[in-house]
Amino acid sequence: MPGDFDGAVRFAQDLIRIPSLPGDESRVAKRVVQEYEALGFAEAYTDDFGNAIGVVRGAGGGPTVMLSCHLDIVAAGDEAEWEHPPFGGVVEDGFLHGRGAMDIKGPLAIQTHAAAALAGQTPGDVIVAHTVLEERGGLGMKHLIESGAVKPDLVIIGESTDGDIAIGHRGRAELEVVLRGVAGHASAPERAHNALDILPGVLAAVQDLNASDARDPTLGAASAVTTGVEVRPESRNVIPDEVVVVVDWRILPGLTGKELVAMLDAKIQGRFPGGIPDGFEIEVRGATELQTTWTGFTEEKVLHTPGFLVDADHPAVLAASAAVGTRGGEGPATISPWTFATDGGWTCGVFDIPSFGFAPGQERYAHTNTERLNLDEAEWAFQRYQQLIPAVQEALGGA
Repeated sequence: MPGDFDGAVRFAQDLIRIPSLPGDESRVAKRVVQEYEALGFAEAYTDDFGNAIGVVRGAGGGPTVMLSCHLDIVAAGDEAEWEHPPFGGVVEDGFLHGRGAMDIKGPLAIQTHAAAALAGQTPGDVIVAHTVLEERGGLGMKHLIESGAVKPDLVIIGESTDGDIAIGHRGRAELEVVLRGVAGHASAPERAHNALDILPGVLAAVQDLNASDARDPTLGAASAVTTGVEVRPESRNVIPDEVVVVVDWRILPGLTGKELVAMLDAKIQGRFPGGIPDGFEIEVRGATELQTTWTGFTEEKVLHTPGFLVDADHPAVLAASAAVGTRGGEGPATISPWTFATDGGWTCGVFDIPSFGFAPGQERYAHTNTERLNLDEAEWAFQRYQQLIPAVQEALGGA
């Protein structure tokens, strides 16, 4: 059957009803491949990492465009706090409600059906690749492009843009600062070196990162914030010998993990001009996480999502803006960056494939218990994809 908007909404409802936390995307991946097959995709499969990949053939000879969303979602939290059940896929008052409605199963369904509706009509092939573990740093996309299984000339990311064209974002690095002292009984503090005693200097050093002049005229300023303090041991009558400070650093494109560690370490050293006090040690490191895909692939993943920025004057970006237009108005779509990070950091920031975003949905609903997708906006976006895909292929040389 050809792709259509009503079918996309029903598909999105099905996906919302299948919880898919990072690493547990198997049922969603299989449901996506089932949809590819029902829509008549020329290829439909999951790869070794669990990504769901489909191909729609074009007229032949033109550039290949890849549409991409992700299969995983964030946790729903307390389901009693939701107005509508997070896994109900409820349509009410003109909105699709639930976890993943806009981040990102609704846009995923729109991309999938929009590609199917264009079978044989575009200058080049359209790849639809929905990835695993995006919410934990993009392991699925990293390996998809590294593997060479797909070789797109351009990538369109389906993260919410409110109908604009998003040309980049800051990256995200998660760092840890480990403070070490000597544990002891709380009744005899003179026998210990309390790791918490040097915490204020480290917190101040994180703030010092924000005083730098690291700024991009489009992406804005880099920003760092402490998001967690873990004390070990956790017993309340023991003086801790280890404290781990978690830092979320939104970074500009181009910085490596080693450079980030060195920059934060320098700020910390600056807060202790006489040197780290005797009896204490401080280690700065990139945070890692052992990640396992639903297919069994395991990797110790550094929690570092790269940033990227495509030139606003890139021919494909200008063609996309003109093809999409302004919903309810005249003229081209607004070209601007995202606030959050996406898999575009891998496709463009690391692998240099021109990438941008287009999708319905407002960022303010992401990761909240009021997540929803405006269906009027979603239908408009579905229709605009019919012009968007061939327009960017032609701009890339596929006329």
